Amino acid sequence: MTYPLNPVLMELLVLAMICREDSYGYQISQQLKHVSNLKDSTLYPVLRRLSENGYVEIYDQQFQGRNRKYYRITEAGRQQKLYLEQEWSAYTRAVAEILDSSHAGPDRNGQEDMPEGGNHE
Repeated sequence: MTYPLNPVLMELLVLAMICREDSYGYQISQQLKHVSNLKDSTLYPVLRRLSENGYVEIYDQQFQGRNRKYYRITEAGRQQKLYLEQEWSAYTRAVAEILDSSHAGPDRNGQEDMPEGGNHE
């Protein structure tokens, strides 16, 4: 993907995944790879920060003879997810307005928009 994940967007995506179901790190990283070329090692500091902020709880569960660390969203995490979703919506609306306005009508000087390299006679 062309657009990198910033830490806040990554936090939103991780909270959204954990909100759907308790998840473990590798499972989360594989889902994130659909929207980013994120390295697995980048995810774990985010999960640790979410835990330290009280947005997720961590518990161990046996899987094929070893413990797997799972993450469960807390009520504070649900509230943070809601807040970040609202911020994301406002951000994407603002970006859409800029993109939509770049396709329309005359510029500030009353000239019609011309493609770069176009004829400006």
